[in-house]
Amino acid sequence: MPAEDAAAPEPAPARGTSRRGVLLAGLGGLVAGAAGTGLAVAGVVREADGAGPAAREDQEAPGSVPAGPEPVDPHGARQAGIARPAAPQPQALFLVFSDVPGLGPWLGELGEAITALCAEGDGLLDGPGDLSVTVGVGPALIAAFDPAAAGAETLPAFAGDDALAADRRRGDVCLQICGSDPVAIELAAERLSAVTPGRGSFRQRAFRPPGEGTIVRSPLGFHDGIAIPRGEAELAESVFIGDGPSAGGSVWVIRQFALDIAGFRGLPLGAREAAVGRRESDGAPLSGGTRTDDVALGEKREDGEYLVPAEAHARRAHPSFTGSGLMLRRSYSYDNGADDRGLVFVSFQNELRTFVATQRRLDEADAMLAFATPRASFVFLALPGFDAGRPLGAAYTRS
Repeated sequence: MPAEDAAAPEPAPARGTSRRGVLLAGLGGLVAGAAGTGLAVAGVVREADGAGPAAREDQEAPGSVPAGPEPVDPHGARQAGIARPAAPQPQALFLVFSDVPGLGPWLGELGEAITALCAEGDGLLDGPGDLSVTVGVGPALIAAFDPAAAGAETLPAFAGDDALAADRRRGDVCLQICGSDPVAIELAAERLSAVTPGRGSFRQRAFRPPGEGTIVRSPLGFHDGIAIPRGEAELAESVFIGDGPSAGGSVWVIRQFALDIAGFRGLPLGAREAAVGRRESDGAPLSGGTRTDDVALGEKREDGEYLVPAEAHARRAHPSFTGSGLMLRRSYSYDNGADDRGLVFVSFQNELRTFVATQRRLDEADAMLAFATPRASFVFLALPGFDAGRPLGAAYTRS
């Protein structure tokens, strides 16, 4: 063992140091070691030193209570949980309900329950925090109201989807509950499930690791959430529906993939980067530039091969090949145990074609799909926003 790794002998107490001083020094080390465990040893130290409760109050640092996360306003022309907040919260719960008899006043009641939770913290132990709820309605219910309305289109089957059970391909209502506090999310789920009709048919907890704004690493280790619409103009152009009863809403796709993480991580670094089309270290395109630069699809090496390979995900998913707008992606990781880990892919767009055209290109030749197995595939209309004067789903509720 190297000398610097060997445990140093405990020094003898300096001359003149009392046994009481040694005891207090040891307790001080115990306090430092237990700071992350919540052990209340500080009181033991102060009592051993002869200090009373007043001394404990005097020794607390001012402003020691950390500020909570910024609240998310549930009201507006657009629902929370799509582009608001700009950086998605770290925890999410997806609930899908089937066998819902139809649209009706229950939507307004659901909106009232969301207001009570997210604006008032009603029933939550530590207030609303940054809790947000997004409500989506499935195409069958929208088509029953108006077959021509945005959100009435069903999602076609893609590669691997035929093996999915019906409850993992169709749903009538979806609740996306996000926040930083998993306890608040569960309490909100219990409250909102009691208001939502139908049968709970799908449930998935998910999370986002620490990142930078919308960009986090996926379970495969690469940065995700880079090429998305940014700013009001791009959101209006690509994400939110502009007119009709669905104005302010968005077509919402949710796809769950189990990932062969070990298989992908077992590839050499160069093969992993070629499959993605970006550098693993910093997310920059293989064509050069920085993380937020667009992929230069035409750039080639001296041998004539593209810098971003033909089967790289960044090339196959690029909107220039589909003639469609950008998708607002909100990807989450999930972990249901060693045999079921992967990604919950969420995208918002103002027309279903944007996602369908992109996914079909991926199915044709995307190197990353060799490591992904579909577990669920849904589409919903994320309803327009609501407030005190406009109940949730008002445009779809017949009096």
